Amino acid sequence: MRLDIFNDIFLAFIPIFVAVDALGVMPIYVSLTEGLHKKKKLQVIYHSIVTAICLAAGFIFLGKAVFKLLGISIGDFMIAGGCLLFCIAIIDIIDPNKIRKHIPASELGAVPLGTPLIVGPAVLTTTLIMIAEYGLAATLISVVINVLLAAGIFYFSDVLIKFLGVAGTRALSKVMSLLLAAIAVMLIRKGIFFIFSL
Repeated sequence: MRLDIFNDIFLAFIPIFVAVDALGVMPIYVSLTEGLHKKKKLQVIYHSIVTAICLAAGFIFLGKAVFKLLGISIGDFMIAGGCLLFCIAIIDIIDPNKIRKHIPASELGAVPLGTPLIVGPAVLTTTLIMIAEYGLAATLISVVINVLLAAGIFYFSDVLIKFLGVAGTRALSKVMSLLLAAIAVMLIRKGIFFIFSL
């Protein structure tokens, strides 16, 4: 039983990791926090973690109730979510410079880093689908781990940028987007099978 939960956490972790795309968001974080003092950067990271976890947890716990209220099945959501993820992946491949406008440092952690960059439509869609596949506990743990991992990547962003280089980081982000597109196709396929199996 213990091994099953670890297996579920791992299986839920992978699609959420791809959806969060912390390595892809990292250059944007570096660009937005350029010139800020280290203490201010830590505050930005802290605010982004709190925002991301609160938003994801709220959506995880309220998602099923919304489904019942609207009469939406898991199959419907898989197809809609898959289409949305596919669109997000394509936009990310075509237009990697998602956010370039100046934002006050006090607001930077919550928006745009906490949401929509760390926890945005892709992550929210993926989490609800992962609940159906692997359960609430495994999904929630996977989300928290991914958000903390994103915070760690932001904290060590200077070292990672030097190691990977700007070109390497962008290339890795493109690979993540391709994986996200593949997961989207898989979700649409599973959603169609789910509807026809009813």
